[in-house]
Amino acid sequence: MASTSTSTSTTTLYLLHFLLMFSSFHCQLTFAFTSQDYHEALEKSILFFEGQRSGKLPSNQKQTWRGDSGLSDGSSYHVDLVGGYYDAGDNVKFGLPMAFTTTLLAWSVLEFGSSMQDQIENARTAIRWSTDYLLKAAVTTPDTLYVQVGEANMDHKCWERPEDMDTPRNVYKVSDQNPGSDVAAETAAALAASSLVFTDSDPTYSSKLLQAAINVFDFANRYRGSYSDSLKSIVCPFYCSYSGYKDELLWGASWIYKASGNNSYMEFIESNGHLLGADDDSNFFSWDDKRPGTKILLSKEFLEKNSEEFQLYKAHADNYICSLIPGTPAFQAQFTPGGVLYKQSASNLQFVTSTTFLLLTYAKYLNLNGGAVSCGTSKLTEQKLIKLAKSQVDYILGDNPKKMSYMVGFGERYPKNIHHRGSSLPSIHEHPQKISCNYGYHYNSLGSPNPNVLVGAIVGGPDKHDNFSDDRNNYQQSEPATYINAPFVGALAFFSAQPTS
Repeated sequence: MASTSTSTSTTTLYLLHFLLMFSSFHCQLTFAFTSQDYHEALEKSILFFEGQRSGKLPSNQKQTWRGDSGLSDGSSYHVDLVGGYYDAGDNVKFGLPMAFTTTLLAWSVLEFGSSMQDQIENARTAIRWSTDYLLKAAVTTPDTLYVQVGEANMDHKCWERPEDMDTPRNVYKVSDQNPGSDVAAETAAALAASSLVFTDSDPTYSSKLLQAAINVFDFANRYRGSYSDSLKSIVCPFYCSYSGYKDELLWGASWIYKASGNNSYMEFIESNGHLLGADDDSNFFSWDDKRPGTKILLSKEFLEKNSEEFQLYKAHADNYICSLIPGTPAFQAQFTPGGVLYKQSASNLQFVTSTTFLLLTYAKYLNLNGGAVSCGTSKLTEQKLIKLAKSQVDYILGDNPKKMSYMVGFGERYPKNIHHRGSSLPSIHEHPQKISCNYGYHYNSLGSPNPNVLVGAIVGGPDKHDNFSDDRNNYQQSEPATYINAPFVGALAFFSAQPTS
C-alpha cells in the first residue's frame, strides 16, 4: 500500500493524467450502452458457462456445439467426479479456480440477483452445475477433498475437444496427510455462499451445501497447509497458491458466518483474523488472493451494526478502494492509456472484472448504510466507485481504443480466434470422427476464425498499451476463463438495472 504521505504535487499529476486520459479517450468514441445492452451482455456472460461444462449435458443445452465429456471421471479411483467446469481453454478440472468461480457467481446473485430479471434462474443453474460437482469432491471420503481431474501437463500438450479426451484423467486430492487448506477453505466458501443462493428456491439443497461447507472448513482448519506444497508440480505452475492458505481460511470462515449466523465463526474471525491477513492490504482480488474480497465482505458487518470487531475490515476495505481511485493519497493502481485497470500481461481482465465487482458491492454497502470511503482527509461517495466500475465494464464491452468487445458474441466486433480447444475445433456434431491429440493442431494453425462461437466468453484482454492480438496462440490475451466471467455477471446485473442516461 502506498504511503499516505505522497506529495500533493504527485497526487495532482496522477489526477491530471487520469482526467486527460479519459477526456481525450472518450472524445474519440460514441459508445453509450443502454440497460438493454447490459442485460444482453449479462445473458451471454452466464451462457458462457454452458460452453465450459464437463459431464452429461442436459437437453436444454444452448451452447449446442458442445457434447458430453468426462463421463468416467473418477471411476478408476472408485469415486464419481463427473461434472463441474473446465477452467479455461483446456480440458482439466482445477478445484481452486472452480471453487472461486462458484463463490463469485453466488456472490453476484446475492448482491445483484434482484436485477437479473429473466436471467436469475440461469445464474442459479450455472452455480448448481458447479456445486453438484463440489459436493461430490467434498463428501465422498472423510478428511479428503478431491481437487483436480486431469493431468495438466499431458492435457496441455494436446489440442483436442473435451469430447475426444484421451489424456490421463488422473484424480488428485488433499487429505489429513497432504493438506490443502487453501483449496479446501475456498471450496467451503463456495458451498456456503451458494447455500444462501438456494435458501428460498431449494431449502433442502441449501442445507446440504451449508453442512458440507462446515465440514470442509473444519478439515481445512484442522490440517493446515498449502495444496501447492502437497501436490507441487500437479497444480504448479498452473494454479499455485502463491498467497498461501491463510487468506482462504479467513475468507471461508467469513462466508460460513454469513451463511449460518453461527457466532463461533465470528469468534474464529476475531481470534484468528490478525494471524490470517486481516492487517494486510492487497490490491488485487483473484482466485489466489482473497484478502480484498474478505475486507469488503466483512465491512458490511461494521456498516450495518457499527460493531467494533469489524471496524478493522472497513478501514482496510477503504484502503483497497483508495488505491484504485486516482487523486487519492493512496492511489497506486495502473491504468492503460485507454482507461482499463492493468496488472499483468496474461489474463489481465480477470483483475478488471473482480475489481469492478468489489467496487459495486462496496458502493451498495455504503449506499444502504449511509457510509463513505475515507481516503486520508477526503471522503468518497458510492457514486465515485460506480463511475470507475462503469468505465471498466464499458471498456470490456467495446468502449476502448480498439473499438472492439472483449466478450465473444457481444457487439459487432469481438475476438474470433480465441485460445479454446472446443471452440477452435469442429463440433462433435458436425465432425463425429475422433480428432486426435496431435491432429488437433492442424485446426489450431488455420487462419480462419473458430468454427464454434463460445458466446459470452471474456478473453484475457489487451496489453498495457491497449493492444490486442486476436490470435489463438497468444493465450495471454485470447484465452477465456470462468473466473474472468463470474464477477462480471454481478457487475452487468447492476448496470442492467440502472436507468439509461
